[in-house]
Formats: sequence, structure tokens, C-alpha cells
Amino acid sequence: MLSTQIRAFLESEAFPLEPRFLREPFSALLPELARLRAEVKKRGLWAPHLPREHGGLGLSLPEFAEVSAVLGESPIGHYLLNCNAPDIGNQELLLSHGSAEQKARWFEPLARGEIRSCFAMTEPEFAGSNPVWMDTRAERDGDYYVISGHKWFTSSADGAAFTIVMAVTDPDAAPHKRASQIIVPMDTPGLVLVRNIPVMGEAGSDYASHAELRFESVRVPVSNRIGAEGAGFALAQERLGPGRIHHCMRWLGIAERAFRMMVHRAATRELAPGEVLGQQQVIQHWIAECRAEMDAAKLLVLDVAERIERDGAQAARDGISLIKFHVAGVLQRVLDRAIQVHGALGMTDDTPLAYWYRHERGARIYDGPDEVHKGAVAKRILAAAGMGRKTEDGRGARG
Repeated sequence: MLSTQIRAFLESEAFPLEPRFLREPFSALLPELARLRAEVKKRGLWAPHLPREHGGLGLSLPEFAEVSAVLGESPIGHYLLNCNAPDIGNQELLLSHGSAEQKARWFEPLARGEIRSCFAMTEPEFAGSNPVWMDTRAERDGDYYVISGHKWFTSSADGAAFTIVMAVTDPDAAPHKRASQIIVPMDTPGLVLVRNIPVMGEAGSDYASHAELRFESVRVPVSNRIGAEGAGFALAQERLGPGRIHHCMRWLGIAERAFRMMVHRAATRELAPGEVLGQQQVIQHWIAECRAEMDAAKLLVLDVAERIERDGAQAARDGISLIKFHVAGVLQRVLDRAIQVHGALGMTDDTPLAYWYRHERGARIYDGPDEVHKGAVAKRILAAAGMGRKTEDGRGARG
């Protein structure tokens, strides 16, 4: 079984490398990671999400969801199999909508793992919860776009070969048709990587980082635009549904690893001679609650993955919102309890728990904060129940 093969590879190769990942710059690990990626290809595990004709395993979304949960158990799992964000989303975007030239120049080396990429959308001056509100402009100048703007939390920009930037190409169009997605090589004059942003005190490096970027009159050919002008938001929405499945199953993989660590700690850590932590009823309750929440969350995500595969992301939009906030909450609770059970050890980088707690707290913020998704789902439920409809006398409908 594929998941069993992948877990065995992680346990033998990835887990032993994690102490170095937690304490050294990512760039210091690149030679060893390259060796392991070559081993992944040799074992036939490379790029499980991509079609076979592009070097992948051709898994369906529900099948990949199961794999993503296993890979999530290590902070370098997805990277080793070349299905790490943001590369996976950019691969899928270019495969579906890239021109022949774009595929040859960017998609194919990305699929082979020869380069990395990033996606520049969020801007520090505007609320990320409103994805159509941005200031970065791409103004047409003959056969070129001139891009000016300010982006941040551009994950993995440090060391990337190119970014796909969301920029307003028609400020007078309808809100959802103002922006386009444009490929910008990272070495283009005027593109400045200002800094890797410290996340709870840790700036990271290379792939394991989030950058602040400035576009200062950056000139790129119009042929670098992906899809039609003004289609940027539609393309972003298209990659959002499968991307949400990827993230949620990765989160559940993290939760599963943290849970196993918590159980082991509770079963072996002595409070006094012969008295282990797991004998405390509160710990037993945490273990039971975590198991129930994780199992329920996994079933919910797999159900949404099946609906996306069968009916498309639009038909599954409520489920996509539900899993975003629900699984992020489960992850946070499991990590918090695991750290509590580990005591002072849980606060250190002697285990991956503190790393995940720092970097995955953002799960409740990025791709839309919890509150936005809860509100969107609740409004549609209430609208279906009649809220907002008017009766013949002009009053609101009542149940």
C-alpha cells in the first residue's frame, strides 16, 4: 500500500533528519535533501499528485489526500516528494492553464524538482480576508507589463526561481475581474526580496521561509500572464478547493504525529516512582477527545475531497469552508495538549512540537480567517431558511 511505503520511508529517512531541520538553516540540508529526493524517485514515490505522463503517480484528489496526511507527519515530508506548497498549487495551475511556452520553461523543471516557485498575493497594507482588495498594479506597456506593488508572506520566495504574482490589470473592472496572475522570474530587475519575515521569532531560510517582496517597475512580457486578463481571481479560486484538501490533510498528519508523541509521553513519563502521567484523568480525557476530533475531521475532509472530485469545487464550497476552520481548530487543540503533556520539553526544539505550534498557528488565519469561513457558511444556511427574503407586505420572512 502506497501510504505504508511512504510512512516507512519517512520513519527511516525523514524523521532522523528532523533535528537538523529544527536547528540549522534549510540551505545546510539541501545536499542531504537532494539525495533523499533522488531516493524517492528511485522508489517510484515522486509527485503523487501529478499525472503519470508528467512523472507523477496520477492519484485522484481523495487518494492524494490520504498520502498528504502521511507526509504531514514530518515537516519535510511533502518537500521530499515534490508536492509541497506553494509548488504543488503552481504546478497544477500551470498544467491546467499555462501556455506551451510556460509549461516548457516553468512547469516541467518544477515537476522534475529542479527549481522551486512561490505565489505573491497577500499585501501588508490590505486585509487578507478580502482577496479582491489589493494595490499591486500591472500596467500594460506595449508587449510588456510593468508591475509595481508590495507583497508579503510570499512563502518560500527565498531561493525560488519564479513567483506568480496577483496584480490588478484593470482597476475599473468588476472586483472579481480586476486582477491577473503573471509569472515573474525572481531575478527580474526591480523585484526586491526585502526580508524573510520572522514568524514568532523565527525568520527561516530558503524553502522554510515567508518573504516580503517589493515590485519596483518590474517589466515582464505579456506572454507571462497565465490565462486571460482579469482571470486572476477565478484561477485562484480554482486552485483553492484542492489546495484546501492538501492543507487540511497535512494538518491532520501533523496532529497524528503530535498525538502519538503525546500518548507515548503520557504512558512513559513518571510523576513519581511507579506513577505515570497517563494515570491522570485529565490526560486520559485529552487523549480520547483528540482521537475523536481527529477521526471525525479526517472523515469530513475525505468527504469534501470526494465531492470536489465528483462535482467540482463550487458545488463543495460550504464543505471547503467547513474543513478550513474545523481542521485548523483541531490541529491547534492537539498541538496545545501535546505540548502541555510534554511540559518544558514541549517548549523546546528537541521535538517538532514547538516548530509546528509556531508555524501552524497561522492555519486559522491564512486562506481566510476562521471567522470569514464561519460567517460565509452560516449566511448561506440562514438564507436557505428564509433570512433576508421579503414577504408580500415587505416584512422579513418568518419560519
